[in-house]
Amino acid sequence: MSVFEIGMLICFGFAWPISIMKSIKTKSIEGKSLMFMYVIMIGYLFGMTHKIIYNFDFVLVLYGINFLMVFTDIMLYYRNKKLLSL
Repeated sequence: MSVFEIGMLICFGFAWPISIMKSIKTKSIEGKSLMFMYVIMIGYLFGMTHKIIYNFDFVLVLYGINFLMVFTDIMLYYRNKKLLSL
């Protein structure tokens, strides 16, 4: 377990709810990068895989929470994109 890894995940974890709320409120995809969100999600998958294989500890929960928030933002992206095309 690394204090720095925990700090990174907590800092990133504070950013995603803000992004999710913006997606819900504005119903817009403006300012969102789908590629960026997928890259971040893949990075979290790599982090979780490392935790499972080499260093299983509670930090895995932080990776999971962040992963779910990015996944939620991606789903909102697709919803908002569909709303814009109606």
